[in-house]
Amino acid sequence: MPDKEVKTLRDVVLFQYAKLVTRSAFGHADGAAAKKADYGFIRKTFRDLRDGKKQWSDITREDWQFVDAEKACAYCGATEQLSREHIVPRSLKINERCGNCDTIQAIHNQVLACRACNSKKGTMGLYAFYKRLRPDTPKFFDFLPALLEKKYLKTVYDCLVCAGCLEQTDADGDGQMTVLDIDFTMSKCN
Repeated sequence: MPDKEVKTLRDVVLFQYAKLVTRSAFGHADGAAAKKADYGFIRKTFRDLRDGKKQWSDITREDWQFVDAEKACAYCGATEQLSREHIVPRSLKINERCGNCDTIQAIHNQVLACRACNSKKGTMGLYAFYKRLRPDTPKFFDFLPALLEKKYLKTVYDCLVCAGCLEQTDADGDGQMTVLDIDFTMSKCN
């Protein structure tokens, strides 16, 4: 999937975030366009994040974007029957603190979703859900809405830190590091 330098869950999270930075910096519509036009910038941003030369913004930035965004389903864009949905399932039980954890329970981990998407997603991780929504799109992960993915990456990163899983490699055992390794690890914590 991403790059030969991506070896751990931490790297996958940071690589995906580097693509989001690139999308924003150059006005690309999606991750595929960003990779095609500015792959060098993605790699540099990833390395800077990995090596501590750059930090991502506090999740409060995404919380305000969420508050200011149009009231529509984060997954499909529907505007009817919306409710708050936890991107990382509230049922997550990495440890005894999850039930009271602001990372999981508060706005940091919430978006609006229509009833149908909320029901379909259930306790799936974001990438597993998008793979299901786009079964014919091999690189489905390049087409997630940026705000949704940013909130997910920052939330899941905190969860992986709490679980002590950031340095895990190939969690699902398929021989490669992908975004699905993130969701696999999170599902094993439930």
